Amino acid sequence: MGSTVLSLRIDGELLDRLRSHAAKRGMSVQDYVVRTLIREDFDERFKTAVDETEKFYGDAADAADAATAEGATDGTAAGAPCDHVRPSAGIA
Repeated sequence: MGSTVLSLRIDGELLDRLRSHAAKRGMSVQDYVVRTLIREDFDERFKTAVDETEKFYGDAADAADAATAEGATDGTAAGAPCDHVRPSAGIA
């Protein structure tokens, strides 16, 4: 994938802060800004994926609340087998 030039007009104080942040990490301002945009883009895409998954499967928090209302104390449906071990299992 090739690269494209993006020209921005930003406030001088913001540029100074970006320079400071980049310098702390031993990066150029360009690399710092690109990395920040990539991270923000990932966060947005991840949130969208989680939202879509919750729409498809239903909200896990709602299922845990319903299970607790039915008498389960570990977030599973009442009486359902539990396939995980509590961290304190086997520790006296």
